[in-house]
Amino acid sequence: MPHVDTAAEAREVVNRLKYPPVGHRSMGGIGPHYGLRSASSGEAASALNAANLTIVMLETPTAIANAEEIAAVPGVDVLLIGTNDLCAEMGIHGDFGNERVANAYQTMIAAARKHGKFPGMAGVYNETITPRYIEMGTRFMVTDKPLVRN
Repeated sequence: MPHVDTAAEAREVVNRLKYPPVGHRSMGGIGPHYGLRSASSGEAASALNAANLTIVMLETPTAIANAEEIAAVPGVDVLLIGTNDLCAEMGIHGDFGNERVANAYQTMIAAARKHGKFPGMAGVYNETITPRYIEMGTRFMVTDKPLVRN
């Protein structure tokens, strides 16, 4: 979910994407997503929640400042920095190697680790800069091609 700036917004995302008791998504029956086999709605909800990867995108300085609280929201699986949008919001369009961006990654990664979430990166498609954020600890990446390291 793009542009999640606060823990309240992250809770709303979880409420809409996860089934009870984690969220408040409607159970419309078991259906094909559960292999059309017979199962209790509680069993199905548990399995579907486990299979639903909930990613919130931190794309503003406000979101970075709130990373700790956002990471603490149960049901959020990945905190992902949308680097293009974050740079734009910071007034440094395309400056992915800027120290302010690196500091944002440090903040997000620390918050994600503290709360058992995966730290993520999107929008950095530069073979020189990408490894920097991987070495810092990003583990979920949206990329335009595989990163091959010797």
